[in-house]
Amino acid sequence: MAGFDVLTRGDALDAALQARDYLVSCGVPGALAAKDPRLWGRRTVDHSRLGWLDLPFASHGLLNQIEGLVAEARYSGLDHIVLIGIGAETLAAQAIVETHSPAGRPLAAQSAGGVSGVPGTGGGQDAERSGELTVLDGSDIAALTFALERLDRTLVVLSSKAGVSLEGDAYRRIFSAAFREHGLSEREIAGRFLVITDHGSPLHDFARQCGYRVGLTDPYLPGHFGALSAYGLVPALLAGGDVYRLLDEAAALVPSLAREDENPGLLLGAVLGGCAQQGPAGHARDKVVLREPGGPSALSAWISQLLAVGTGKRGRGVLAFEPPGSPGELPDLHTVALNPTAASGADADTSLWAPLGGQFLVWEYATAVAGWLLGVNPFEPGGPVVQDAEDDAATMLRAAGEGPLMSGEPTFVDGDIEVHTDLAHTGGTGLDAALGDLLSRVPANGYLSVVTYLSGDFSGRYLAPALARRTGRPVSYGPGPGYLHATGPVHKEGPGNGAFLVITGDTAQDHPVPGRPYTLGKLQLARAVAEVRALRQRGLPALRLHLRNPAEAVGRLAEAARST
Repeated sequence: MAGFDVLTRGDALDAALQARDYLVSCGVPGALAAKDPRLWGRRTVDHSRLGWLDLPFASHGLLNQIEGLVAEARYSGLDHIVLIGIGAETLAAQAIVETHSPAGRPLAAQSAGGVSGVPGTGGGQDAERSGELTVLDGSDIAALTFALERLDRTLVVLSSKAGVSLEGDAYRRIFSAAFREHGLSEREIAGRFLVITDHGSPLHDFARQCGYRVGLTDPYLPGHFGALSAYGLVPALLAGGDVYRLLDEAAALVPSLAREDENPGLLLGAVLGGCAQQGPAGHARDKVVLREPGGPSALSAWISQLLAVGTGKRGRGVLAFEPPGSPGELPDLHTVALNPTAASGADADTSLWAPLGGQFLVWEYATAVAGWLLGVNPFEPGGPVVQDAEDDAATMLRAAGEGPLMSGEPTFVDGDIEVHTDLAHTGGTGLDAALGDLLSRVPANGYLSVVTYLSGDFSGRYLAPALARRTGRPVSYGPGPGYLHATGPVHKEGPGNGAFLVITGDTAQDHPVPGRPYTLGKLQLARAVAEVRALRQRGLPALRLHLRNPAEAVGRLAEAARST
């Protein structure tokens, strides 16, 4: 089909062809096209859980419903959209605004940790004024300052399928107080908030009580399959993204998804699911390196969480990595190039060409197919593995009150770095030895994950190449709490072969949370400590390093990562 193509080769091709033949013989393409829930068992998946297949067409009705809100926001000059949420609810919107502008101009992202200030179009009474999308997911306290500097132009979108997360509550309180100090009345403040949530959710009731505008979604639609729903489309449209074009791109793919041949979604799903099953050599190629010509973007992050939540359960799962964390060719690793050029896709196992709307739909379809091959329900949410850690963080914050958080005494301190570990030392002392102990516990078929809870632009990306070389294993990374919130199911309910380096730090720039006895920095630390506890409770090796002076300590940490 013109504009959509999947090419694969080598061992990945052999596994994919066998899996595709099996899928066809079992009638999977036709059953999916008919939205037949019996693919996963009559009691397991309701028909409405497959409604994402209709979104390329059905979401046009949603856009018609919010035209008035978009026009009002632009007339009022509210062209800076602050999107508050974690995981799937934000990543799709980021990808849309990064990729599409109505005038066809490229959109350049300005990002620092949890902020993505992405120029869009439209805004107020000046048709030439660019819009912006700033995402606040709790990963970078400095990002809030960027957003608060634009209060005159700001509309806040709070996005969640269930209730308000700890971060969502904190940011909502901070913006409400800031608007109040700016001279807005309570009615005007309520008009600056838009809530996107499921019909009948706890957040729905809360938003109505506050007088916020509410955009409702289908409660049966899986959140990780909602890129083409209100969660992805509404914030992107408000920020100037061309979502009409996006839906047209997705709609153009739909006819091919009912076919048994020339079906890019079926072939990609066969690649993912076929490779993730144990092959003749005893290896399951259940780790995917996602490559994009311009480097990793929000699209790669969205794909990572979709695969993690869709396949990470019952001891199985597909985990995605970015190129900096890849040590090279491995028997359990394969590469997927997204819209590659001739040079960037030359050595990829699989290449996928599709515009963004097609990328969303083909990856959702492929995840459903891969889940079927792996024998898991791809439409189940992350479940308690995500919520339990957040509940633990909330309990710690309540217990601490206005006092210090009981985050545990360090095992030892090396300069400005506190080392919190329960791993038995295999020899040596200090930071280098502690890091070496963690790396020695990465299984032969496993991986290392680096999760950073730091304000500023320091990322696990800077450590990943050195750590991948040292271990000879792939390294994933991302900012907390969003990264483990989005990919937690595959880490905690998947193959169980990960090791985790969690990095926290003191912050020089902090924000109190109005009406709460804690700051954003204290909340961030509680989230990190809770995640480490959750990982250890599942028997996964986890090392937490707390940087007392992050500006100075990151250099020491990078040196320890490089040491052999």
